[in-house]
This record gives sequence, C-alpha cells and structure tokens, in this order.
Amino acid sequence: MTIQAVGAKGDGIAKKDGFVIFVPKTKAGEKVRIKVTKVLSKVGFGEVVGGSKAAPAEKPKEAAPEEEYFEGHEDSEDFGEQ
Repeated sequence: MTIQAVGAKGDGIAKKDGFVIFVPKTKAGEKVRIKVTKVLSKVGFGEVVGGSKAAPAEKPKEAAPEEEYFEGHEDSEDFGEQ
C-alpha cells in the first residue's frame, strides 16, 4: 500500500477502495505492508508489518544568500512612517 500523504498529526494516510487508513511512522510516497488494527465508520488505523520501501528523497533546501547580497541594503527603521 502506498502512503499518499501525511496528516496534521504526522500519521501517514493511505486509501484502499476510497477508505482512508491512518498509518503512524510513515512518510508520503512510502510503500508499506500494513495490518489494519482498528476500523471506524469512515476511517481505519493500521500499523506497518513489512515491505517498507523508502519514500522518494526530499529535495535539498536552497542555501541562504551570501552576506554580500545584503551589504547594499540599509535597514529601514522608519518603515511605514510617512
């Protein structure tokens, strides 16, 4: 099963035939084998039991601009005053 997204609490979200399953300790894009541990009327909860394949690597973050970039800019303490 492929984890399609990550919820607000950090659990992976997968869907099977339109049924949403929350799987803790997973990342979006990860392929896992799960065991459903709890079923409610609209969602279920599961745990990884094997077959985990890593999610695609995240893109490296851009480095901050060098100090030279800021040298020509002055602070504007009076911002918004006119």
